[in-house]
Amino acid sequence: MERLPYIDEHARSFDADPARVWRALLTVVCRDPDDPATVPRGFRLDEADAPRRLALRGRHWFSRYALIFELDDLGPDGTRVRAQTWAEFPGVRGAVYRALVIGSGGHRIVVREMLRRIGAAVPGVPAGRV
Repeated sequence: MERLPYIDEHARSFDADPARVWRALLTVVCRDPDDPATVPRGFRLDEADAPRRLALRGRHWFSRYALIFELDDLGPDGTRVRAQTWAEFPGVRGAVYRALVIGSGGHRIVVREMLRRIGAAVPGVPAGRV
């Protein structure tokens, strides 16, 4: 696995066990929650280690990137989801693209919304510790 530069990490905790949060993660991220390979356009599945880690990778003209979800077991009925972003933006066009995506704050908003949606997808469980 190629190592990309670290961009950021966002996390949110939920009052549910890792298996239930894993299912919610797949419901939000995958077109078919029964198949982790059905990731969004622009990504490919790099690793699915239920219920601990879902790693996605992608690339296009302006960047190479990875979005990695790690689920930490916080004990009885508690799970933290960490969404890590790793990316490289080569050249002048890459630098402009990074400014538009990362520098604008848009990436942060999208990832935090994704974490909110994961929490909402855990049946009957309100978001816990943030």
